[in-house]
Amino acid sequence: MARLVFGMNVSLDGYVDHDRFAPAPGLFQHWIDATASLAGSLYGRTLYELMRYWDDDKPEWSEAEHVFAKVWRAQPKWVVSRTLQSVGPNATLIGSDVEEAVRKLKDEVEGEIDVGGTQLAHHLSVLGLIDEYRLYYHPVVLGHGVPFFAGALPALQLKSNEVIDGDVVRLTYVPA
Repeated sequence: MARLVFGMNVSLDGYVDHDRFAPAPGLFQHWIDATASLAGSLYGRTLYELMRYWDDDKPEWSEAEHVFAKVWRAQPKWVVSRTLQSVGPNATLIGSDVEEAVRKLKDEVEGEIDVGGTQLAHHLSVLGLIDEYRLYYHPVVLGHGVPFFAGALPALQLKSNEVIDGDVVRLTYVPA
């Protein structure tokens, strides 16, 4: 049975903004390793379209970026969208009955499935489908952006904490 995990980089004031801060080399390696260990990723449309950046190699990329792209391309992806008509390589479109489709994924897939996108994570949280939340706090204050929690904060219990690459703290929570 799969476990759904929602984890993202977040500012100290609770925002997700992929353009305002990027992971340092140690944290980027952590994301490469984490992505390689996944059974797949479940994306909302907005984050999936942002992540499509990794579909095509860029000559200016570092070796680590090439490795991440290879790992990301290899994993199965499920994309929740009512507006997309098609998705890229190694991806499956979920257009309707998201709850049924995600419950089926949880029943049929073994391992961790990463949930990408704050709105999708909120919807799945309300349905009781998120098994773990991983907040990677960076020492920056943004004051705006997309909140990590798109709605009311679910009841959570701290499972663990870890310092990654010197200045990022990962807090791991499970539903209480």
